[in-house]
Amino acid sequence: MSLIVSGVGTQLDDVLAALADPARRRVVDVLRVGPRRAGELASSVDMSGPAMSRHLRVLRATGLVEAAALDGDARVRVYRLRAEPFTALRAWLDQVEAFWGDQLGAFAAHVDKEGDER
Repeated sequence: MSLIVSGVGTQLDDVLAALADPARRRVVDVLRVGPRRAGELASSVDMSGPAMSRHLRVLRATGLVEAAALDGDARVRVYRLRAEPFTALRAWLDQVEAFWGDQLGAFAAHVDKEGDER
């Protein structure tokens, strides 16, 4: 059973690599509440502006976050989460969970069979 859907593996690798960083996970947690400006994100996670910019660049490149211009001021960007990468991650995790559920079920059946034979 293949756990990686063809063509999704690289994207999934990028998403997992981006989320491996605790600072980026904190940014994702803040954005779960709602869209924020970069400055608001930086102060929420106690990070400098340049450091936040680097983390947001990675999150945008992986598609986890998107930026939109604020109405009336094209210089100001508001960042929000995108659902698609998280949906793909959830699908992969569901496959992994099903695999281990099957493995544990087979092990339990084996143990029960061994117990019955004694």
